[in-house]
Amino acid sequence: MEFQKKIIQVLDEIRPFLQRDGGDIRLVDIQGRKVVVSFTGYCSVCNKSPMTFSAIRSLLMEKVPEIDDIVEHTAHNE
Repeated sequence: MEFQKKIIQVLDEIRPFLQRDGGDIRLVDIQGRKVVVSFTGYCSVCNKSPMTFSAIRSLLMEKVPEIDDIVEHTAHNE
C-alpha cells in the first residue's frame, strides 16, 4: 500500500530525533485516511509530547497530503 509506505517513510525520518532523547513513535493503525500513532519510551511520559505530536502531525500532513487526520493512540480511543 503506497499510502502506508509514505507514512512509514516520514516516521522513519523523524525516528532518530526521538530516539536520541530516549523515545520513539510507532504507527498503530490506518483507518481509511486517518492515521493513529503512539509514542513509546520517554516520549510517552514527556511533558513536551503534545508539542512534539503537533510538529509530527504537521510534518506528516505536509509530506502525505492524502491524510485526513492524525491522532495519538491512547487508552481512551482504543
